[in-house]
Amino acid sequence: MRNSIRWRRTAAGTAGLLLLAVQPGCAQDSEADVRRLSGRDAWRTDFSRAAVPLHEIVSGGPRKDGIPAVDRPRFEDAAAADNWLGSRDPVVVIEEGGVVKGYPLSILIWHEIVNDDVGGVPVTVTFCPLCNTALAFDRRLGGRVLDFGTTGRLRQSDLVMYDRQTETWWQQAVGEAIVGVLTGEKLDLVAANTFGWETAKGLYPGIQVLSRDTGFPRYRDSGRYGRNPYEGYDRPGNRPFARFFSARSDARLQAMERVVGLDVGNGWAVAFSSLRDQRVANTSVGGKTVAVFWTPGAASALDDSQIANGRDVGQTAVFERTVGDRNLDFTWEDGSFTDRQTGSRWNLAGQATEGPLAGNKLAPVPHGNHFWFAWVVFRPETKLWKP
Repeated sequence: MRNSIRWRRTAAGTAGLLLLAVQPGCAQDSEADVRRLSGRDAWRTDFSRAAVPLHEIVSGGPRKDGIPAVDRPRFEDAAAADNWLGSRDPVVVIEEGGVVKGYPLSILIWHEIVNDDVGGVPVTVTFCPLCNTALAFDRRLGGRVLDFGTTGRLRQSDLVMYDRQTETWWQQAVGEAIVGVLTGEKLDLVAANTFGWETAKGLYPGIQVLSRDTGFPRYRDSGRYGRNPYEGYDRPGNRPFARFFSARSDARLQAMERVVGLDVGNGWAVAFSSLRDQRVANTSVGGKTVAVFWTPGAASALDDSQIANGRDVGQTAVFERTVGDRNLDFTWEDGSFTDRQTGSRWNLAGQATEGPLAGNKLAPVPHGNHFWFAWVVFRPETKLWKP
């Protein structure tokens, strides 16, 4: 039997995939595709099971695990991290079970995957530089814990990772298994925010930060950590590399515009350019009332040759804007987020710091900060928020 796959084309001309059933085989695949994808690497992957045409997956250059995942992460406190992180260095922050950990993009840009545990939750923290997607996933699936590595392959410029238990291939941008025995499965997103270092340690003084002692001394000893090998990649007007990205553009935004994306329904997104003006987006998505916060304070990891010196692109957080049975509407007033209902002041951690609601905390909503092209190619019917 073969996959039941149907294609549709949006008004913008981008091909969107509707997977109706996941079964072995894909009519558009060939033995040549399998040989091409395998390359010189040894794979246990069942290439007969696929949710996407195999010809869409291309080599990014490195071989299997040529970009090495960090499997035994070590951590240090904020005082130690101060010795090498700049104030605007972007750091992926995860809070689970009373534990807060930070994963600097200055390290992730060289490894792309960290397999870890935060507060009892097994997580894989990922970063695809070509798509600007820093996403964390719960790596529990079907009663077992998976750990992930890099395939060295890309699909629509996005990292294709694999789990070491079954060697199924996964699309990082959506957390979905696309080739192998687990095809059709999807990982749960874990709430993660990319903050500038000054913001991260201010909000979470007890934060544990991924150490540069990653188990790969050649990266630290050569001074790679902190360097950006994609200098100037995200400058306005640039486009993704054509050899890795074959889809048509969605003209609603420039390709490299950053967006906050929520993976609900057909997708929902708000551009950073809108957030710079408004600071807050109040909306209802997927049956939830949601607030998106933005402030300056985080450097682009893909601008300057030194990540800490990248231009300020800002930092975001997303929350359910409900406290008890009351929906709150947020605005930016006098240098802080303020709810219109009570006048309480809130920070980027979703905590009320002053006012009648002081001490309350908003529930975080998992989201990603993607380049527009990388978000919309997988969700061509996404709704774009406008003020």
